[in-house]
Amino acid sequence: MNVLQVSELNEQIKSLLESHFQVLYVEGEVSRPTYHTSGHLYFSLKDSESVIRCVMFRSNLQRVPFRVEDGQKLIVTGKIGVYKPRGEYQLYALELHPAGEGALQLAYEQLKKKLQAKGYFENKKPIPQIVRSIAIVTSRTGAALQDMLRIINKRWPLVKVYVVDSLVQGKAAARELAQRIQVADSLGADVMIVGRGGGSIEDLWCFNEEVVAEAIYAAKTPVVSAVGHEIDFVISDFVADLRAPTPSAAIEMILPDRAEMLLHIDTLMDRFTKRIASIVHTKEQTVRHMAQSLAHLSPQRRLESLRLEIASTKQALGQRIALALQHKEATLPQLKGELTSVMRQRLQRESSELALLAQKFTTAIKAKEPPKGSAQVVRDGKPTELAQLAVGDVIELQDLQTKVAAKVLKKDAL
Repeated sequence: MNVLQVSELNEQIKSLLESHFQVLYVEGEVSRPTYHTSGHLYFSLKDSESVIRCVMFRSNLQRVPFRVEDGQKLIVTGKIGVYKPRGEYQLYALELHPAGEGALQLAYEQLKKKLQAKGYFENKKPIPQIVRSIAIVTSRTGAALQDMLRIINKRWPLVKVYVVDSLVQGKAAARELAQRIQVADSLGADVMIVGRGGGSIEDLWCFNEEVVAEAIYAAKTPVVSAVGHEIDFVISDFVADLRAPTPSAAIEMILPDRAEMLLHIDTLMDRFTKRIASIVHTKEQTVRHMAQSLAHLSPQRRLESLRLEIASTKQALGQRIALALQHKEATLPQLKGELTSVMRQRLQRESSELALLAQKFTTAIKAKEPPKGSAQVVRDGKPTELAQLAVGDVIELQDLQTKVAAKVLKKDAL
């Protein structure tokens, strides 16, 4: 009896499986995908009855253009491997392909959905009506640039053009394109055109990269996306402020046509001439009306009108004064009699009051007279009582008729 160790058994199983299942193509539904910090992807692939664990190392995962999400249908190209320490087998994925659609189309839809959720397709900047300068981000050697320059020269050669050369195809194109968009944004142009001519979805893929979308969204200059042909739609078309079906169409959309502009100028000049003629005619009529009004309101006519008005006013005033005088003359005798009567009554009343006041005054004077033989003591011009005097004070003794100067020689209390 041959007894095997566990490790020996696992090693035989590993050799058997890995030698028998070298390259497999397995279709299933993704379950619980996990992007590890190491860069590896771990997930399970299942159908209605079974499940198998899968791992895809970072070196292979870098070539997958889309993000693996739960529920996706994938066709996995890989090989079976056995993890000997635990006796577990799993599928080591080498390539991932969406079942039913291309990988690039899936990556396109994923990024479109992501950017739309972040609001990158909103808040469009307006394209200036008058464009004086354009920054073109494209390949300097591409046919698209020559087409745009030819149309610029034909339509509006006055515009200033900045050509910012960039890769527009290949693995390194997306990052370089994003950098060139930042350069073009710093030039101060009125409009920026980002684009290239037609090609396959792989050729145009750099315009579907998130780094390019972020550069367009961050640009302060209004951006026109002009990639491929009219049927080609890329992510930059949705993020840009304006989508042009082709690079040539972009020029036609933002620049006026020289012939149309000249025709428009001729039309404006014609309208301007007619308008000026209408204004001149109106002003001439106004001037004639003002001349007539001025003649009617001339200083001489105005002075004559005022002279007549003054004469009329003077005559009316004289008549009113004469009538007033006649009325006053008629009422003068009556007023004179009334005034005499009133003055007489007033004089009698005032005379009676005056006599009464004189009588009261005489009585008051007599009441104020000091007793006969008495005198008032005055010191320093003021009446003073005897008790307030001191020996040596110089005083005056006054009655109604006489004033005598005296000096206090002695003072005794009674």
